Amino acid sequence: MLDRAMIFGLIAGIGTFIFVLELVRRRRLKEEYSLLWLATAAVLIILSLSRPTLDTIASTVGIIYPPSALFLVAMVFVLFILLHYSVVLTRLTQENKENAQQLALMRFQIEQMQKALALREDNPNKSQNDQNSRVNRDKPVVLTQGVDVLAQ
Repeated sequence: MLDRAMIFGLIAGIGTFIFVLELVRRRRLKEEYSLLWLATAAVLIILSLSRPTLDTIASTVGIIYPPSALFLVAMVFVLFILLHYSVVLTRLTQENKENAQQLALMRFQIEQMQKALALREDNPNKSQNDQNSRVNRDKPVVLTQGVDVLAQ
């Protein structure tokens, strides 16, 4: 027989499963992030329907009231989800930092080229083949030079 805690776990599992699928369908949640949520919902549903499995888990952990183990399992899954999001957030923060450094370096190089071009336009008497000119139209300009040094 199902008691109220297990019925609540079953309803929460089914509700979570349907909600996550709907978020994925509407493209508000990417598939890769939905997997842990779907796994959590599936485990809640399975444990809510399988009392012997829940009793085994509860006795192994030392929980007297087996439906409490259902919420313990849910909390463990939520902790895994939080850990996963922390890893993703750390990676995105690093990528954001590297992109900001590259953008700053590119802006600096554009400013330097604009200054060199302005100097060239201010002094039209100078030869275009001047060796001291900072802008050489024969060579391609590399804008990402030195980014590795900034990233370290």
